[in-house]
Amino acid sequence: MNTIGIAGIGMMGHGIASNVVKHGYRLAVLEHAGNQPLDALEAAGAVAVPTARELAMRSDVVILVVTGSAQVEAVLTGPGGVLEGLRPGGVVIDCSTALPSSTVRMAAAVERRGGRFLDAPMTRTPKEAAEGRLNLLVGGDAALLEECRPLLKCFAENITHVGPVGAGHSMKLLHNYVSLGMVALLAEAAACARRSGVDAGAFVDVLAKGGGGGIALERIRPFLLARDPSGLRFSIANARKDLDYYHTMAGDAGAAKGIAAAVLATLEEALQKGTPETLVPELVDLLGGAGS
Repeated sequence: MNTIGIAGIGMMGHGIASNVVKHGYRLAVLEHAGNQPLDALEAAGAVAVPTARELAMRSDVVILVVTGSAQVEAVLTGPGGVLEGLRPGGVVIDCSTALPSSTVRMAAAVERRGGRFLDAPMTRTPKEAAEGRLNLLVGGDAALLEECRPLLKCFAENITHVGPVGAGHSMKLLHNYVSLGMVALLAEAAACARRSGVDAGAFVDVLAKGGGGGIALERIRPFLLARDPSGLRFSIANARKDLDYYHTMAGDAGAAKGIAAAVLATLEEALQKGTPETLVPELVDLLGGAGS
């Protein structure tokens, strides 16, 4: 596994790519208008290629860091896609956030082409991606995970095998539902606190010392105290997508989803008021918390 291809050089993918090339792997990246600047990667030896087919032809392992299932399916199975150029025994590692039902279908398509597949969605933020400290939730064959572990350790601090193909994406949706749901609850409470004349510092301090403390509060603390949304550089558009995926997964499983439906509706309403680039901490303002 000497040559790695990456499709999706966004904020997360750029950090992954930087760490892969830093650890001595040959790197090819897929050209795309949504990429972060490639100058530093190309200076480090990375090669940009125009199609996913060529990316796969060059690579022992193809890592996908794209938005969701529609993009994963397009990159893998679309015209000029990865499956057209996949090497025999080649590995596809999907680090995107995707619907587990789609993941199982895509894994089967990869295997029919003689390839192997892991779903390895990530948690944490672009900061940890750049530092090589992501968490990976891996679904797929345990032996294949061990084969890929040295590569994954280039950009991940914690690697957890959670089950067969699709289990990684199931766990990621569970994680994001819980984490984003907690942020949405805090944002709604913060909006109410503003309208009720509760001091933001007191709001944060009391919650932090009690049952409202935790990572979700720390992620939005900078926005509550200084209107700085950088503590959670995750867009409301992506949050809405992930909650929609979770809602679908829960429905497929016949699981309770009433709270999830409320969080999804909250994000959909906020998205109509904001823009696709609006970050999750700004949900406080969109829920009516703007002003003194």
